[in-house]
Amino acid sequence: MKVAVVKYNAGNIFSVVHALKRMGVEPLLTDSEVELRSADRVIFPGQGEASNAMNYLRERGLDRVIPSLTQPVLGICIGQQLMCRHSEEGDTDCLGIFDAEVKRFQPVKHEDKIPHMGWNSIQNCQIQNSKSSLFKGLDGEFVYFVHSFYVPVCKETAAVTNYIHPFSAAMQKDNFFATQFHPEKSGEVGQQILRNFLEL
Repeated sequence: MKVAVVKYNAGNIFSVVHALKRMGVEPLLTDSEVELRSADRVIFPGQGEASNAMNYLRERGLDRVIPSLTQPVLGICIGQQLMCRHSEEGDTDCLGIFDAEVKRFQPVKHEDKIPHMGWNSIQNCQIQNSKSSLFKGLDGEFVYFVHSFYVPVCKETAAVTNYIHPFSAAMQKDNFFATQFHPEKSGEVGQQILRNFLEL
């Protein structure tokens, strides 16, 4: 199986590469349209700032390529946010795969810390009357988050976490999957989620 990881100006990409290697998968890190289109699976991970990331994607035509991919695609962290329509971070128009707006967390109580960082549980949601195959064998497990922006719960929400208020911990539409949390930093649970994605 050929697994491509989207190469762009975002941090944390190599932790995903190393997680895949631990699973016996040798991924290709690339920003080539040809390589992305020919891959069996595409992973779009990262940490960073939305407007800078989108500028990089546009300069290389990846803003056109990624939404048109037909194989399973997994966005992680800012990858999920960039797959939405728009982000409040830098007032940025994004890829528009998910019809959702990315919002900035606003503290409600003194103890509400931004960014949301650490372990939190996820609850699976029904999408078109079934649960996402990304979470096969999982529900209520704890996964690792680091983020200051979030996607509100919407029709494409595949899993929910509550921090300050409920938000989309994962999303799914057609062949596109996404997680706000970092499966590559979420131990055995995260490894199972990556395995489920590869086995779709």
